[in-house]
Amino acid sequence: MTIPARILIVDDDESMNKTMSLVLKRKGHDVSCCHNGLDAIEKVRDHPFDIIFMDIKMPVIDGVETFEKIKKIRPDAIVMMMTAYAVEDLINKALREGAYGIIYKPLDIEKTLVAIEEVKRKNEGMYIMVVDDDPGTTSSLQVILENKGHRVCIASTGEQALKMAQEKLYDTIFIDMKLPTMNGLQTYLAIKKINPGVIAVMMTGYRQEMSELIDSATKESAYSVLYKPFDMESLLKIVDEIRKKKRTIPAEPGV
Repeated sequence: MTIPARILIVDDDESMNKTMSLVLKRKGHDVSCCHNGLDAIEKVRDHPFDIIFMDIKMPVIDGVETFEKIKKIRPDAIVMMMTAYAVEDLINKALREGAYGIIYKPLDIEKTLVAIEEVKRKNEGMYIMVVDDDPGTTSSLQVILENKGHRVCIASTGEQALKMAQEKLYDTIFIDMKLPTMNGLQTYLAIKKINPGVIAVMMTGYRQEMSELIDSATKESAYSVLYKPFDMESLLKIVDEIRKKKRTIPAEPGV
């Protein structure tokens, strides 16, 4: 089953909006439309979109200026510019500002659908395991990470985490250093033997007591350490860094 993308179409040509919207809705996507840049800015302020298709040449405020204002509201917005005109100066400016690409009218629907799938792949969440014997920590992290589009599984012991790692390849594992029986370092090293590409973030509320284990985990290529109570902004920043890192690493054959 295709996972729908949230799409915004911005074009002052009403027939273009209707046609494109109809085609994309038939493909199962969640589509919104507006006819000018000012309305687009308000829609983006109220709702995040996976991809925005933006006509370059519009009255009052053109597509590039609209894009610049949208970036201030949602810096990670993915915008595909559309045009039927020879407006190379605007096209070049849009690309310099970070537009995802350009589609020329009349639209090639197949190319449009390919662009949507590419964006969806880039925005896919990661498989994340959270290993901690504190139910409050695991439930909080699960809610936060799932709200960001990641798929999260929970383990309360190192042994349980190891079993889960044998059944599925996880992108990232958040591991508490102080676990019953197997500690966080032992758990990480055991999982690393199964999945050498896993990225681990160690967690602890005992900075001094766990300092030696933390140093050992860092030497074994653990990505980072988070200290409890968590700074959620730092946590989400680390998750975003890891997701970007994962995108740039080519998949192993057969994975």
